[in-house]
Amino acid sequence: MKKILVPTDFSNHAEYALKAAAQIAKKNGGEIFLLHMLELPNQAGDALGSGSDIPEIMIFKNAAINRLEDLMDHECLDGIKVSEIIQFELAFEGIMKVSAINNIDLIVMGSHGASGFKEMFIGSNAEKVVRNSDVPVLIIKKDVGEFNVDKFVFASDFTDEIKKPFAKVVEFANKFGAHLELAMINTPSSFKPTHLAEEIMRDFISNFSINKYSINIYNDVNIETGILNFSNHINADLIGVCTHGRKGIAHFFNGSISEDLVNHAQRPVVTFKI
Repeated sequence: MKKILVPTDFSNHAEYALKAAAQIAKKNGGEIFLLHMLELPNQAGDALGSGSDIPEIMIFKNAAINRLEDLMDHECLDGIKVSEIIQFELAFEGIMKVSAINNIDLIVMGSHGASGFKEMFIGSNAEKVVRNSDVPVLIIKKDVGEFNVDKFVFASDFTDEIKKPFAKVVEFANKFGAHLELAMINTPSSFKPTHLAEEIMRDFISNFSINKYSINIYNDVNIETGILNFSNHINADLIGVCTHGRKGIAHFFNGSISEDLVNHAQRPVVTFKI
């Protein structure tokens, strides 16, 4: 977690994400890439594409530069190496490109979630990043104050395809000194006896060096509700899940538990791409 990307739209939620990212950077000797995507008005974007010199473009850019400079003076960034980036691009596409170009290790984003019609057909930028990012994405929903991860819930079915991203989960937990609360959610449609669920989980983790962990079997009506209720029950500091990154029609019909959690959980959520 040496290179941390923090996209900002200068909102309160983006500031919450910046504060959390700053604490992570300080604990790991990391640096922050502070990114603002400048989504220009249609007429300015058309003019920019044609090479015309439109004064409005520079007005928007200069205003963004000034706000980034002010943000760079935030007390939470004291002692941290920070690079500021402004891109003329749609937020989601720009975040993906900047992440790839700079070999980012972790993306930290603020989000207020999405619901109803917007959640189904549009989705938030955070949701799109979670679906597509190859690096872990940490979503911050509110001002968490001190970003300490003592109880880290990781929910999964613990199948073989999860083993590669799980190595990053273990690394994340160990770096924070967190107690990893491994959780398998039992639902009516995919019920397993406790002894079988525990056997699956113990076999899965046998090749990993986890500093502190517990195995938990939790019963609920569906997986998302189970993760949220279990996390509330133990007062978790962080929820972790893996995402398949489904796209198109497959994503529409199958949905994504990770994206649902990004939209509905009030606790921080970190996702790991399978």
